[in-house]
Amino acid sequence: MRVEVLRAWPHRHESRMVEIGEDATVATALQACGWSLDSEFTALAVFGVGAAMDSVLHDGDRVELLRALQMDPKQARRLRAERRPLKTSR
Repeated sequence: MRVEVLRAWPHRHESRMVEIGEDATVATALQACGWSLDSEFTALAVFGVGAAMDSVLHDGDRVELLRALQMDPKQARRLRAERRPLKTSR
């Protein structure tokens, strides 16, 4: 079966299609493309849903290596809102 393995950074990404056997796991897909979890990529997902190394894959799945959050999402939203100009009502 074919699965896509993807990792991304700001302004760039890297994607590989790999051929793996039936009942293969996320770990098998990572091994097939020569990637692993490290200090930069700390979590895994399959189509955006959290996954473990032993999660079984299906043909056409997309495995995503996820980076750690650099800021709490609520705090990031708060900072963006502070930078926006206030809307005035007419």
